[in-house]
Amino acid sequence: MSRWISPRFALESRRLVTLTWPLLIAQITQMLMGVSDTIMAGRYGALDMAAVALGFSLTIPLLCFLQGIALALPPIISRLHGSRDISQVADAAQQAGYVLFVVSLIMLMIYPFTEQLVALFPMEDGLYRITVDYVQFVVLAMPGFALYQWLRNYCEGLGKTKPTMIITVIGLGFNIVGNYLFIYGAGPIPAFGGAGCGIATAIVFYAMLLATYLYARFAPALARYELFLHWYRPAVKSMLRTFRLGFPIAMTLLFEVTLFAVVALLLAPFGATTVAAHQVALNFSALMFMFPLSMGMAVAIRIAYRVGQNQHRQSRVVVKSAITMGLTVAIATASFTLLAKGFIIRLYTTDDAVYALANSLLIYAALFQFSDAIQVISANALRGYKDTTAMFVITFIAYWLIGLPCGVILGRTDWLTHEPMAAAGFWIGFIVGLSSAAVMLGARLWYIQRYHHPV
Repeated sequence: MSRWISPRFALESRRLVTLTWPLLIAQITQMLMGVSDTIMAGRYGALDMAAVALGFSLTIPLLCFLQGIALALPPIISRLHGSRDISQVADAAQQAGYVLFVVSLIMLMIYPFTEQLVALFPMEDGLYRITVDYVQFVVLAMPGFALYQWLRNYCEGLGKTKPTMIITVIGLGFNIVGNYLFIYGAGPIPAFGGAGCGIATAIVFYAMLLATYLYARFAPALARYELFLHWYRPAVKSMLRTFRLGFPIAMTLLFEVTLFAVVALLLAPFGATTVAAHQVALNFSALMFMFPLSMGMAVAIRIAYRVGQNQHRQSRVVVKSAITMGLTVAIATASFTLLAKGFIIRLYTTDDAVYALANSLLIYAALFQFSDAIQVISANALRGYKDTTAMFVITFIAYWLIGLPCGVILGRTDWLTHEPMAAAGFWIGFIVGLSSAAVMLGARLWYIQRYHHPV
């Protein structure tokens, strides 16, 4: 026990908490933007709420891809910061900025084909028109979102996570006001309905970009890194190196997003009650996931910093500290999930049938929080070590080749049970997939620490 609770362990625990809590608030606030869009569009009309939901489903893979590429930047910057190679920080950051901007311009080319893209999903004319408008507005904001993610991850890579929290909270306020103005109309602004959420989202992305730029440009704490003092020419080798590091992260995020979307579609034949109960459990689980996810983001920063300092023993302490705290938080959140199931479900629905099914699904949701915490912290630790390709391969195997097939077999067939288990079968599949990911990512992390970064 004394070996774990050492001065080094206590130091890393404090540093991780300092980095994590602003990231946690920022992640939850980011989720609340989507919640506010749904609620405010829903109050305008059911058709508009459905259009926002569909438009979000179509654009979130693009946004996740950009965010994944940007997540390559903190390990790069933090490692340079740890090695005190300050002169290289601006160049490395700018090369990542070029990559993100180019990728966002490629995504912007989707704009002329938005109608054809949305038409791939059959829907009534009114829903189609609102969805197209929403998607077009969000696509126009891709460069702003990409550059915001660039500057945000630059700041976070240097250990400055509080600005992200403050800017995201302000962004939520802008989003709510923007939704009100553009959904319902005010003064000279016409009512756009659900499409107004797309306008508000685009404005918020550019507003957060501006706010983050002002901080990165004028904050005394970042002055010595001179990000904007001199512009370096695009260097193809450096840009490709950044893209190769970020692409597996981006694909990993896409695997997660598409997995849950596919499961929702596979549950559709079981009826609205099953889908609704599944969404209740999934939505609450996503909220609880913000705790280990934020911890994981902090872990990537601290490990890269320690590797830059050539303190490999201390980087191992970072992992031990994070997993200990992650499992401690998982115990707390899982206990809360089990003890407050009824209260949680009633926040979402008053339907008794949905309540009964969601009540059982939240038991699975509580169980998978343990493996979820280990896998996301391990994955981000690998990101800190710049070992992202293995993370990509492992998550694909765990989610799509183990978890999903297990869920399909239990949820849609009677091969192992007397009858299909429906939603419960897929949630068991989630647990199996996440547990597999936790084991494989943990093993890979052990291998990287032992053979690539020995003490």
